[in-house]
Amino acid sequence: MQRPRYPWEFSDRDYTYDELLGRVFNVLRENNPALVGDRRRTILRPPQVLREGTKKMKFANFADLCKMMHWQPEHVMGFVLAEMGTTGSLDGQQRLVVTRRFSPKNFEGILRCYANEYVICSGCKSSNTIPSNENFLFFLRCERRYLM
Repeated sequence: MQRPRYPWEFSDRDYTYDELLGRVFNVLRENNPALVGDRRRTILRPPQVLREGTKKMKFANFADLCKMMHWQPEHVMGFVLAEMGTTGSLDGQQRLVVTRRFSPKNFEGILRCYANEYVICSGCKSSNTIPSNENFLFFLRCERRYLM
């Protein structure tokens, strides 16, 4: 007699929830090998927002976040300022200075929207993307799908 590969083979007993759940995931992995890759979550560092005077805010790790997302600081700055409805500029150390007071949660929410729109691949949800510029239009090139 052949040895069963799974506990549910060659049996008519009732299955436990864990066995059924494992069976579903095994069938998914066998039929969809593209799902087996490494699925890391995209983690953005929280913005370090400091008060500068009474009416200004300084986004201290702005350049680091832009570098991590592979986008130019000017592009990210334009998006953030448009979403916040305010004005601002980059100082000498590539920190974003905004002319109104906002909480760090506001910056975090806007960066999350920016990442969903411009960084994360819509096909495979990978954050390993690189922007490419063709005829004044920006396109995302997904490095994960490009390597597959």
